[in-house]
Amino acid sequence: MSQFDDNPFGPPTVDNPFADPSVQQVTQQSSSVQRGLEEFNPFADQPSVPSSNVRGAANPPGYNAAASNQPAVMPTTEEPPPAYNKSPQQTSNMTPADFQRRQEELERKAAELQRREEELRNAPYNVRRNNWPPLPENCCGLEPCFYQDINVEIPVDFQTVVRQLYYVWILHTLLLFANVIGALAVLLTQGNFSMFGLSILYTILLTPFSFLCWYRPGYKAFRNDSSFNFMVFFFIFFFQFIITTMQSIGFTDGGSCGIFVAIGSFRQGGAGGIITGLITIIIALGFIAAATLDILMLSKIHRIYRSSGASMAKAQAEFTSEFMKNEHVRGAAASAATAAMQSQFQPATSPTSRFP
Repeated sequence: MSQFDDNPFGPPTVDNPFADPSVQQVTQQSSSVQRGLEEFNPFADQPSVPSSNVRGAANPPGYNAAASNQPAVMPTTEEPPPAYNKSPQQTSNMTPADFQRRQEELERKAAELQRREEELRNAPYNVRRNNWPPLPENCCGLEPCFYQDINVEIPVDFQTVVRQLYYVWILHTLLLFANVIGALAVLLTQGNFSMFGLSILYTILLTPFSFLCWYRPGYKAFRNDSSFNFMVFFFIFFFQFIITTMQSIGFTDGGSCGIFVAIGSFRQGGAGGIITGLITIIIALGFIAAATLDILMLSKIHRIYRSSGASMAKAQAEFTSEFMKNEHVRGAAASAATAAMQSQFQPATSPTSRFP
């Protein structure tokens, strides 16, 4: 009965190809592979694969896969401080006399520094090197007398006005020198020696006096906001306007090439008279322009002065303070007070008594 199937009533298995044992074995193997593929998780942690021995771009010589997984850390290097080598002079033993000498030198330097600090602290302003008039170095022993820098010393709002005032003073100076040339032409054509001499005298006197008497007070007035300097400027600059007006008129033998001198040169006739007349009329027009600028600058600065809140009382107070700060004035006042006290407490001399 073993040669027959267990189920005699089932379908015949002679023609069934899947009933073959080899086919069933292959089918079982494929089903196990299929179950393995279904259970495979690509995102799960995989066991580390040993590095291949094949060298290439992914595995160059000297490449360590295990070390590449670790973060790169630079080893810290700690250099020792440089050794301090003493020089032979430092290693030598110093005597007490050397220490004493160095101590005295340091004390002397400290005293010098303290003295300089006291001088700078007590100075009323920072001492600057004089730069006006702009003379070359080693000019016959002459040196500049004033320090002037409009961009540094004058406030920004008044720099234009002070610069215009400086240009007006330059115009007056140039006209005085041109007046000498015109007077020389009159001397050559008319023989007027007095006019030529007066023109030279005016140039020598008015050039420095105009700078010191009205330009410099105007400069200091805007620099220090000084009412007293404003008053001095107004008083003297008004006389400058009057002098310039008289020079533009040009009276005979007055020493200036004005309108009257130019008319007289044209009346003389001749080539020399015409040339002299042209020179003098140009100088006369220059004096007229200077007088016009004088009155314009005077009115402009006066408006600035009135808008600044200055007054005559403030000018008097400044004059009193500046007057009492003068060392010579204080010395004279102290001497007068001492003499008055001595004369007051000195006992009066009694007349000598005469006896028979």
